[in-house]
Amino acid sequence: MDEELKKKTQETAAKLFSKGIKMDPPYKLWKEFDRDLANDLSLHITGKIYSRTVLTLAERQMAACAMLAALRATDELKLHINGALNVGCDPAKLAELFFQLSTYAGMPTVNEALNAYKEVLVERGEWPIKKV
Repeated sequence: MDEELKKKTQETAAKLFSKGIKMDPPYKLWKEFDRDLANDLSLHITGKIYSRTVLTLAERQMAACAMLAALRATDELKLHINGALNVGCDPAKLAELFFQLSTYAGMPTVNEALNAYKEVLVERGEWPIKKV
């Protein structure tokens, strides 16, 4: 295993998921089924994709949150909302991003995303969102 890639993977994962809500990343589930494949997936997703610099980590998290919300993948969305907040995404912009879904995915999707977002904020002790 390439030590540089392993280091990048660990550093990126730490930035995203080392604080905030108490939720296991999907990696832990993957390992229960196939440890080697879990490591390969983690190195690819976190080490090769998330650590690229074309987009900032915050921009990647905003994109991930939009896509996961549109897919109504609520559990994964909570994990990435937490990650987005951990890397400095503006809480008001995240809320706006979820409202933007109304045009493309409908209001039930917006409502699910906002509920997931509020749950994460409550657990982090950051609800209500502070107005600037």
